[in-house]
Amino acid sequence: MPEAEINHRYEYEQAYLADILRSVKTIAMVGASADKTKFSYGVLRVLHETGYDMIPVNPNPNVTQIRGIPVYHSLQEIDRPVDMVEVFRPKEELYAITEQAIEIGAKVLWGQIGVYDDRAARLAEDAGLKVVMDRCPKIELFRPFWKPRLDLAI
Repeated sequence: MPEAEINHRYEYEQAYLADILRSVKTIAMVGASADKTKFSYGVLRVLHETGYDMIPVNPNPNVTQIRGIPVYHSLQEIDRPVDMVEVFRPKEELYAITEQAIEIGAKVLWGQIGVYDDRAARLAEDAGLKVVMDRCPKIELFRPFWKPRLDLAI
């Protein structure tokens, strides 16, 4: 029986996201920034400190390390298997990055908040990848632990 089609711009089952975050070990972050004020830097930091093997990908030849982690300038340069490609680039670039993620044998394509493309999602799924779009793995990683604190004063 084929899997139900997933709408990549709305809700995902919590179990689907949790399974991805539990199963991946190596994450290539396309669009990683060495600028500590950028959102991608913060997400890379939290995922790295949580225990993921982070692979920053940034095409700028002057960026050689982020947080002491060697930077690759393209997905094709990565010299080890990648479980997930996380995309911090404009959504217009997602289709081409999806093609590259398929080429390197990634198992998951994850588009950061604001990064989605229905054609890229279909391409990735047809190639056997799991797909998440318009979500932040840092947020999803900690979502199960959020509890409302109704006893706090306003």
